Amino acid sequence: MRRVLILFAHPRFEKSRVNRSLLSALPLSEAITLHDLYERYPDQNIDVEAEKQLLAAHDVLIWHHPFYTFSAPAILKQWMDLVLEYGWAHGEGGNALKDKTAFNVVTTGGSRESYGPDGFNRFTLHEFLRPFEQTACLCKMIYLPPFAVQGTYRLSDGEMMRHAGDYAFLLQLLSDSPLRKEEVTQFDLLNDWLADLQRKGET
Repeated sequence: MRRVLILFAHPRFEKSRVNRSLLSALPLSEAITLHDLYERYPDQNIDVEAEKQLLAAHDVLIWHHPFYTFSAPAILKQWMDLVLEYGWAHGEGGNALKDKTAFNVVTTGGSRESYGPDGFNRFTLHEFLRPFEQTACLCKMIYLPPFAVQGTYRLSDGEMMRHAGDYAFLLQLLSDSPLRKEEVTQFDLLNDWLADLQRKGET
């Protein structure tokens, strides 16, 4: 069993029907830990040592957040700046996170088509997430493509339930065994990889 830590950051969670749907579908498993940063640190005074202990106890780190102004909510950047210390997470002797898995789970108001050189947002979602990818690389982690729910303002209840089910299934796969990086990185999104599994009848 591999332990999965969901580092959730949403300053207006009560207003987000999509993120409420995603979290409501989380599998009831001792292998999966939901850690809500805004709930845990309403004063944004992050307990660095407690966060390090959480990371040490898990094999997979998920940065789960809405895509605000092409980035993550402020507390997540603060968490990265404070917790991922030189000499612990990276740099000389900094091997605490080596070979752990990391990726983003994001929700975007814009559609998938709006992210790209010909779209309204001009760059792909993967390009916007480069700082997370490089952070994972710095910490010697295995970085996977994101799981993304996009065009959130136009999603029907049925579409939200489908995304929530896919997220729950992905978490179960992650807790059961490592994902093969060479397999999943062929896809832009983990959503696409899951869809490919379903087409092949491997789910």
